[in-house]
Amino acid sequence: MIKDSYQISVVIEKDEYGYYAYCPQLEGCQTQGDSLEEIKTNIHEAIELYLSTLSDDEKKERLSQEILTMTMEVKVA
Repeated sequence: MIKDSYQISVVIEKDEYGYYAYCPQLEGCQTQGDSLEEIKTNIHEAIELYLSTLSDDEKKERLSQEILTMTMEVKVA
């Protein structure tokens, strides 16, 4: 069986408790983990589960959003 392939934006944040990840394109698709390796595995599973609940039209609608990210250096006086 051939699986569909999607490009999905994932944001991973680290704090004193571990890691938190979410997908801006998939509202409510989020997870947490204790290590970077664990959070990558967890968000991959969360995305697969989330997408399995969507119709083809819903997938097309959510995954057509273009998410742009960047890192900026801002100097404050």
